[in-house]
Order: sequence, then C-alpha cells, then structure tokens
Amino acid sequence: MLTEQAPFAQPRMWLEPTKAVSDDELEAIHHASLRVLAETGIDFLNAEARALLAANGAEVDGDRVRFSAELIEQFVSLAPSSFSIHALNPAHDLHIGDQSVAFCSVASAPNVAGFGAPRRAGNREDYQNLLRLCQTFTSIHLVPGYPVEPIDVHASVRHLHATFDAYTLTDKVNHVYSLGKQRNLDVLEMTRIARGITEDELAEQPSLTTIINASSPLRYDDVMLQGIIEMSSRNQVVVITPFTLAGAMAPITLAGALTLQNAEALAGVAFTQMVRAGAPVVYGGFTSNVDMRSGAPAFGTPEYLRTAMVGGQLARRYGLPYRSSNVNAANAVDAQSAYESVFALWGAIMGGTNFLMHGAGWMEGGLHASYEKMVIDADLLHMVARSLQPIIVDDATLAVEAIAEVGPAGHFFGTQHTQDRYKEAFYEPLVSDWRNFETWDEAGQPTAFEKANSLAHLAIDSFTPPALDPSRREELEAFVARRVAEGGVETDF
Repeated sequence: MLTEQAPFAQPRMWLEPTKAVSDDELEAIHHASLRVLAETGIDFLNAEARALLAANGAEVDGDRVRFSAELIEQFVSLAPSSFSIHALNPAHDLHIGDQSVAFCSVASAPNVAGFGAPRRAGNREDYQNLLRLCQTFTSIHLVPGYPVEPIDVHASVRHLHATFDAYTLTDKVNHVYSLGKQRNLDVLEMTRIARGITEDELAEQPSLTTIINASSPLRYDDVMLQGIIEMSSRNQVVVITPFTLAGAMAPITLAGALTLQNAEALAGVAFTQMVRAGAPVVYGGFTSNVDMRSGAPAFGTPEYLRTAMVGGQLARRYGLPYRSSNVNAANAVDAQSAYESVFALWGAIMGGTNFLMHGAGWMEGGLHASYEKMVIDADLLHMVARSLQPIIVDDATLAVEAIAEVGPAGHFFGTQHTQDRYKEAFYEPLVSDWRNFETWDEAGQPTAFEKANSLAHLAIDSFTPPALDPSRREELEAFVARRVAEGGVETDF
C-alpha cells in the first residue's frame, strides 16, 4: 500500500563516484573546452547578456562571445558548491550538492499515456493527475517542470494556471520555464505568494528552479538568457544543461561531445555568476547519442551511461552540483523501458548526481509521460535510495550470538535477532511481486504494468491536497485572474 512508503528523505551518496576517465584525460577535456571558448566562442543571442559579458572581460564580436581561460575559471569559482532550496512545506526543503541526491519527476513531455487511455496530447486533467502522483510518492523530491504539457491551456496563460495547480496540488519545490522574461516574473511572484514571504526573503531563500538549455552547438538563445538574468539576479536556482547528442549536434566521438558539453556548460555557469556572484547553479550533463540510421535520439545506452559518469567528474572538478537524468527511448512500458532506465540511473548515480531530472515517468525519449512508468520509477527510486544507505557494521549487526543460537542446519526466521529487525531489514517494493508462482497465479497473475496502473488509480482516487493557507490561495487566485485578464504573455498564435 502507498501508506507503507519510506518517509520523504534525500538519499546521500556513501559510495565513491566512478571515475570513467583518468585525471589526465579529464584535464584534456577541460583544456579542450577552454580552447573552444577562447578560439571558436559561443553565440549569446541577447543584447543585455552580451553587454554584461563585455563589461566583465569577455570578447564580444556581434553575437559571438569568446572567453579567456582565466575569465572562465574566475567566474566559475564564484558558484556555490552546495545550497538549499525552500519548498512550500519546510519538510520538503532540499539540499543540493555535496553528497545529497534529489530525485525529480518527468518534465516537459508533450504527450501522455496510460491510466486506461492511449497516448494523447498533454492536457490539464492529466497534468493535474500527474502532479497528484508527484505529491504522493515520497521518492519524488521536486517537480522540475510540467510532468506533461497542458496543451489545452493557451500558451499565453498556461504558466499561470499550471503554476497555480502546482502550488495547490503539491507542496514540493516547483519550477519555471524560461520562455520569456514575463513568465519568469509571474512565476517568481506566485512562488513568493505561495510561500508567504517578502521579495527580500525570496532573494535570500532559493525557492524555484529553471532549466537552461544551450542550443547546441554553441548557442544560447534569447529566452534562455533572459531566464538566467531574471533567476540568477534573484538568487534562484539555474540548472545549466547543454543538449548534446553525439553524431548530431555534437561530435560523434564521446570525448568530442563531452568537450562541447563542457564548453557550453562552463560558459553558462560563468554567465550566472556575472549576473550575481554566488547565485545557485547546477552543472548539467545530457550527452547521449543518436541512431545513425534514423537520426532519432537514443537514451539509456552504454554511451549515455559513460558520458553521465564523466559529466559527474567534470562537475566535481569545478566544485559544482551535478544534474543527470533517468531516461529511456521505449515507446511502451516494457522490458526496454525498464533496462534502459536502470542503465541511465546507474550512470547518473555512479556519476555522483545531485539533481536527477526525469526520475519518474519519462518515456519515448521524452515525448510522452506515463502514469504506470511514474509508479514503477517511483518504486525504483525508493530502491536506489535504499541501496545508497550504508551497511551498518557493529556488534549487533554482525550477529555472532544469533549465528551461535541457530547453529548448523537451522534457520533464522524465529530468532529474536530477526524478530527485532524484520520490518526494517529489507526494502518492501510497491510494484515488484515476490510471491512464488503458485500464489501469484492464484492472485490473478498481475503484471508489473497492471499493478502500477492500479496503484496510480489508488493514489489519485485517495488524494488529499496538501494544506495551503487560505489567504495565500486567495492571493494566488487573484494574481492569476488579474494576469489572465491582462492577456498573460505575448505569443505568436
């Protein structure tokens, strides 16, 4: 039952992250990245950003910006190695960096599948239901974007309604899409209202995240740069994530793709610190490969696993928190979706990720979110968290007396040592079925998909929204109503 989940808590990495390349090889990637930034440069498609870059010593030639190695190292060194993010519910505050790990839900899928209906365009009802699952599952720590895009809400006001839903159906850390300055400003204000704090307090307490993607290769678009300016200037969390697919928008060699990823990430991180020194920022890695027969992105591959681990090495080299992802390219919740997700998770965790994007519910290379996959992944994240707990070795756990009590050819089921510990001894899965074949058959032979579907229904049918102060809710409603009446934000359609 859902009531038997482990309590909300962030896991901590007690294992040493994997070194996928040697120290010398890591330095080679670092220096190659600096050469790219100094010699080729990167386009910044925003005049305000270019002016700030020039004022801080970057070489600006039209849209193209070049950085000296000294300039990159100076500003990247200003970024904090760790920070806290404040949720509506203080029990859901998060620590990002050091050995802490935060698991995110799926974000930004345009379509949704499952829950008794075929794949369909994103809509507000499914968006709200997926938020309910995000709130219910304690292994999901934050909502880093719309679990599915509510396309039936017009783009001019979508951010207003979607953020209202997020702050009334969840009390976990929320997100803003950097798709224009006014969207950032609206969601920042809604976050301030929902938390019941002042603007000065918001600037002291990071409470909102945004993902900033470089448009690889070597370009930061106008709206992404607006997002950095609005978020970093207010001390909110920016997750810099180049989208580098080897063979398409990055070199086909993994070393080349990582060089491009690192160059774009360093430029973005440095810019956040030019906006505001000490602003919270996360180094993101999202390098995978494409299917060279079709050009389609591939995820959960050996290449993805290896680049995820090297991405973590690079982030640690710069003393930055690290973002990675749980991804797969499967079209159905099947064996492929499971083994690709496990492979991606292995790369992320062994790479030392602090901020795991798309932790629950991602399918089809990000093209749809799945109810059943969210439940299965939430269970998988519980298992990952359990695996990250250190093994306790002391006189009691060594159990020498219990071994002597049982002796040869006995069993430990009835010993006091077992009885005192059996409830906490092992992880009890939500979805996995550990019964033997005969009792499984008698129970109706539920598959993992069927069990996940039933758990999704149970979670949504029994959902109780988290408490929100009535005055804050009223202020949110009034803000949304006013901004909708004003037309929201301008769009092209």
